Amino acid sequence: MELDGSNINRLLSATMMNECRKVDTHLRIPSGIIIFALLRGGDPLLSSRRDLYNYIKVSFSKSESIADLDNYNVQYQYNVFLDDGYGKQHANFNTIEDMLFEVFRNEENGSIDSISISEFLKALENTGLRRTDPRLKDMIQNLEKHQRRLGQSNRSNFEEILLGRKEFKHIIYKNIPSPKKLMIFMKPWKKIKNGKVADYISLLAREDPEMFGISICTVDGQRYSLGNCTHPFTMQSCCKPLNYGIALNELGQETVHQYVGVEPSGQKSNDLELDTNNRPHNPFVNSGAIVINSLLQTLVKPEMSFAEKFDFISTYLKRMGGGEYIGFNNSVFLAEREISDRNYALAYYMKEHKCFPKGFNLKDCLDFWFQCCSMEANCETMAVIVRNVCSLLHSCGFYEFSGKFAFKIGLPGKSSVAGSMMMVLPNTMGICIYSPRLDEFGNSCRGLSFCEELVKTFNFHRYDHSTQYSTNKIDPRRRIQDTKGDTIVSLLYSAFNGDLNSLKRHMFLSHNMNSSDFDGRTPLHIAATEGHLECVKFLITACEVNPEPADRWGCTPLNNAEQFGHHQVANCLRAWDSKK
Repeated sequence: MELDGSNINRLLSATMMNECRKVDTHLRIPSGIIIFALLRGGDPLLSSRRDLYNYIKVSFSKSESIADLDNYNVQYQYNVFLDDGYGKQHANFNTIEDMLFEVFRNEENGSIDSISISEFLKALENTGLRRTDPRLKDMIQNLEKHQRRLGQSNRSNFEEILLGRKEFKHIIYKNIPSPKKLMIFMKPWKKIKNGKVADYISLLAREDPEMFGISICTVDGQRYSLGNCTHPFTMQSCCKPLNYGIALNELGQETVHQYVGVEPSGQKSNDLELDTNNRPHNPFVNSGAIVINSLLQTLVKPEMSFAEKFDFISTYLKRMGGGEYIGFNNSVFLAEREISDRNYALAYYMKEHKCFPKGFNLKDCLDFWFQCCSMEANCETMAVIVRNVCSLLHSCGFYEFSGKFAFKIGLPGKSSVAGSMMMVLPNTMGICIYSPRLDEFGNSCRGLSFCEELVKTFNFHRYDHSTQYSTNKIDPRRRIQDTKGDTIVSLLYSAFNGDLNSLKRHMFLSHNMNSSDFDGRTPLHIAATEGHLECVKFLITACEVNPEPADRWGCTPLNNAEQFGHHQVANCLRAWDSKK
């Protein structure tokens, strides 16, 4: 749902109504919308942020019920801060963290640039989010650390804490997952000038070769876009996996694959070639796409007219795209139909080999295929759609380059001669890239370069998980605490088991060999307690760890070695201590 003024007003009103549809001031929880943004992530447009900011700020600062707020007209609510100079200074905040800070900023006692933690936590609790909620764990832990720095130790003293903007953003930022880290590659690829725009029809040749847009949509609904992400382009071959997905959903896998195979063809997309069963090799070569369209035309809702079927597919795609832009370029459709000899040759060749279902009309089928290719979308639409279509994209999505793409990139995806490229990161996100400069295979040059750098930096390649100890790639799907915790546990178990090789591997990976658990127990503590002399020597000599760390009970590794009767270990630690 678009967060505009009227929608936010209705949402706020809904939070105020009790079961009798009466305004209840105890239900004045506009912060619920903030927490929705907090937990969903996302990056609303500036205008949406300003709407959200102003509506909620009015509610909190004036302590009005929604009934009272209704007495203000919408323009007044917008102008509460925008017209007095103060709002103009603070309306253009950049992040959700800034938005939250502005909403709860404390204006009393002359402190205009701090936030009251008590008000913030009460708003969380009023929305049903307790402080023990695991989704708020990172934030609460950061607050506790801040307490200790202030010399406080009682959690109830949260109410006494005022935080500046910088401290507040640092404390909550881990609770706001952001896909922006995936966009660090945008600027370098704009410099790539390789390739040329598709020119087999003049309308595609007119596209600006400098266009470049990227949009992502994560499985939990986060959205982020850069560049020419709203510029419409015709789907061309990117409609193939979408039509295939619709056919699977409507007819089932068994019916669909009676007519089309699942193997890479190893040939050009428009080759006159069938597999050994006289079927198209897969749904993503032109012959397979035409057969899929014949199934949609003939077997899916056969009672529909030609016009109704086009409207059905268009509506289907809009649902798949979450209501994002889907259009139709009639000029491209007419141009595609004018140069359709090759596709007619494919269709007649397959008709000879009885590849189509009974009752299919060849001319209508091809017109339907050209219409699908001429449907328009943009990066934002395709990033949403591609989350749900995955299966054959890994091996068949990039024309003759499909095998190399699967080997180098290892992600399911599909490209088109319009310059669009959509990819799936399974269980993570969908990505769409648009840049009209094409290589000799018809794939976007900038898009391929982006993908190569993506899998070099992040462990998104399909088989990266099998080499996790031999790569320094980043896994943005894992929380920092998870990664750090796994490392500490592995270190401590290596020391417990006396696994010297494992300890060496951790050192070579530049892990902190002084890491400790929540009791302050380090690998040296554990190795000394278990009497693993070689591990102790390795830790204090090769790793140069602190030889006298104290755990929560004040015990050092030497104390543990003496306590458990490991005299050789104790002597080693004493000797090392004397050298120091």
